[in-house]
Amino acid sequence: MKYPEKVHEGVFLKRYKRFFADVKLGSQVVVAHVPNTGSLKTATTPGARCLLTESSNPERKLKFTLEAVEVRPGCWAGVNTSWPNKLAKEAFEQKIFSHWSQYDTLQGEVKINKETRLDLALSRANSEKKHFVEIKNVTMAVGETGANQGCAQFPDAVTERGQKHLRELMALIDEGHTAELLFTVQRSDCQTFSPADEIDKTYGALLREAHKKGVVVTVAEIQISEREIRMTNKFLELKFPKA
Repeated sequence: MKYPEKVHEGVFLKRYKRFFADVKLGSQVVVAHVPNTGSLKTATTPGARCLLTESSNPERKLKFTLEAVEVRPGCWAGVNTSWPNKLAKEAFEQKIFSHWSQYDTLQGEVKINKETRLDLALSRANSEKKHFVEIKNVTMAVGETGANQGCAQFPDAVTERGQKHLRELMALIDEGHTAELLFTVQRSDCQTFSPADEIDKTYGALLREAHKKGVVVTVAEIQISEREIRMTNKFLELKFPKA
C-alpha cells in the first residue's frame, strides 16, 4: 500500500503529551501528530531518521503525521496504529494469509456487545459461524535486534482494553465461533514474539489461556519503506517464556 499523502524524511527529536512529536524537517522544527497511544518503548530514539506524511487538508490542526522512526540503518519502526487494520483488509483481498482463504466475506468494526467492537469478522457462505479477528499493533522489540534476531513484544504499556479483548475472544469460542489475535509487527528486525510479561503480567497470562483455548495467534511482519507499507506472510514464531 502506497502512502496516500506526500512523504518527508526528517529527524525525530522528542515525543510529548503522547500525541505530539517535534521533528526537524530541513531547517525548521515542526510538530507532528503521533497516532499511537502506547509508550513506543524501543521505537523512538532522539536523533533518528523518521518518516512524516503531509496532509493536504487545510482544516487539520497538525499538517504532519509521524509514520515511522528508524531504529537502525534501514530498519523502520512504524508508529501509526491506523495502518494495521487497513493492511489486514488488503491481505484478505489479496489472499496473503493462506488460513484466511476459506472465508468469502470480511466485515470491519464488528459490534459483539454494548461495549465492544472487534476489528474484523470473516465468514463463509451458508454458515452462521464467524471468525472474529482482533488486531494489535507491535512496535517494541528486545534482544538481538541488531542481528535481525530480536523478539517483538506486546504490550508496551499495561492494557486493560487488551485484557478485555482476550476474554471476549475466549467467550466467542465458547459460543461456537472461531477467533484470532493478529499481532502486526511494524519492524523487520525480529524473528520471535512473546507477551511482555514484565510490563503487563495479566495480559501475558490471558494470552496463554486464550492460546490454549483455541484462539489463533498470528504474528505477521509489516515491511516499511520510504515508498510504501505492506503486510507480509512472514510469521514470527510465538514463544511463551515461563511467566
